[in-house]
Amino acid sequence: MKLIIGITGSTGVIYGIRMLEVLKKANIETYLIMSQWGEKCISMETEHTVDYVKSLATKTLDEKNMAAGVSSGTHRVDGMIVAPCSMKTLSAIANGYDDTLVARAAGVTIKESRKLILMVRETPLSAIHLENMLKLSRLGIIILPPVMEFYTKPKSIDDIVNHGVGKCLDQFNIEHNLYSRWGTS
Repeated sequence: MKLIIGITGSTGVIYGIRMLEVLKKANIETYLIMSQWGEKCISMETEHTVDYVKSLATKTLDEKNMAAGVSSGTHRVDGMIVAPCSMKTLSAIANGYDDTLVARAAGVTIKESRKLILMVRETPLSAIHLENMLKLSRLGIIILPPVMEFYTKPKSIDDIVNHGVGKCLDQFNIEHNLYSRWGTS
């Protein structure tokens, strides 16, 4: 399996980082694209470095390189996850404004009918945000905000992050043990 992972400038970069850690351990090929603000949020929100995050990916792509392989439908991947997905990135994807490699790769994912998951991060949501999400949802894009759950009785932030990451991995049928499933305890 091959996945594109986008990390954009919204709070919650830990979701993208944890996603990469789990996918690396599962030997899944990943193409990482980080926006400038995604990179800045790493040092603002975590103890990780940008170099550490890049080391988790099979290949790291420059967000400004519109000639990267993932900008073409002929580059075969199984899908894409943007974690976190800023409202700016959501808007660019929803409106076909491919001004960054994250937005272009997402647009290609849509046009090639591949699975696209957006871990949108914002609150409260405006009508504009909701309209962009609805537009994409109607196209089959999975809008998966990292909403906290309580049935697993999370004891730490790691438990909460793992649940959100696990929900994304479930969409690709990737086996994991990041959280207890309902009815299995």
